[in-house]
Amino acid sequence: MDLAVVTVSYNTRNLLADCLESAIAGMRRSGLEGQVWVVDNASADGSPDMVRQRFPDVRLVAHDTNLGFAAGNNLALERMGFGERVQPRHVLFLNPDTRVVGDALGTMVGFLDATARAGAAGARLVHGDGSFQHSAFGFPGLRQILVDFWPLHHLLVESRFNGRYPRRLYEAGRPFVVDHPLGAALMVRGQALAQVGGFDERFFMYCEEIDLCRRLWQAGWEIYTVPAAEIVHLVGQSTGQFRDRMFVALWRSRFLMFEKHESAAFRRAARLLVRQGLRAEARRARMARRRGQLSAAELEKRLVAFEEVARL
Repeated sequence: MDLAVVTVSYNTRNLLADCLESAIAGMRRSGLEGQVWVVDNASADGSPDMVRQRFPDVRLVAHDTNLGFAAGNNLALERMGFGERVQPRHVLFLNPDTRVVGDALGTMVGFLDATARAGAAGARLVHGDGSFQHSAFGFPGLRQILVDFWPLHHLLVESRFNGRYPRRLYEAGRPFVVDHPLGAALMVRGQALAQVGGFDERFFMYCEEIDLCRRLWQAGWEIYTVPAAEIVHLVGQSTGQFRDRMFVALWRSRFLMFEKHESAAFRRAARLLVRQGLRAEARRARMARRRGQLSAAELEKRLVAFEEVARL
């Protein structure tokens, strides 16, 4: 089997339909033999029925609880018999809010086939209007915590200081080495995935792909972004609202990642910076409330989330 595509969905019915349509068309266009898998995490929007009706050849696992991203992907690998009954040359973990463009899948498969030390590759992600989107990042460190909590010049935010790779690397069109691609479209060599294992299921949301890529690098594999492979990623461009549960989940995952991969001194420094940053965020939130920019309920939600993260 050339390729197994795995998508984990949760209440993304319409986006999922577009994603599957584009992935199936992309595999046909590239002449790739393989399977497409969907793990639905107890969606309430009719996603499983849509998959059954519109995509009968897609392997569907409709779970009755929300397993999270990591466990959902692992469940698909388990059900397909990965490493036992089935050994695809490559596995693409694809978010449901993506659309495969042209021969992107064939381009990524071709690159991995031709690059022996490449354990994984990411595509060049673009927004729905075709505009630039950062597709790969440096492993997060203390500088990223500074950017998260304190306003900095936009040139620093968009630079290697904040783990971003220069746009010129994407525009040059040649594959380039990265710490980790964004997990929205991450293709992993089957041999490498079997060596390091699947996702760590302690990560319910966020940082799963970062942890996987760290383990790939530690095992001796290289990781790339392939700009010639374009995939649309409809990342949340809408509200900009503070989502308290997601904020807490993000920092829970980051602290777990730091626990796994960083020194004790790094972890102490990170917690100190986060606590100071949370105090600064709380001050800004209270000021916004005084100016009438936040409701009392929204302020309370933020402060509760800040306190919860401070206790992690």
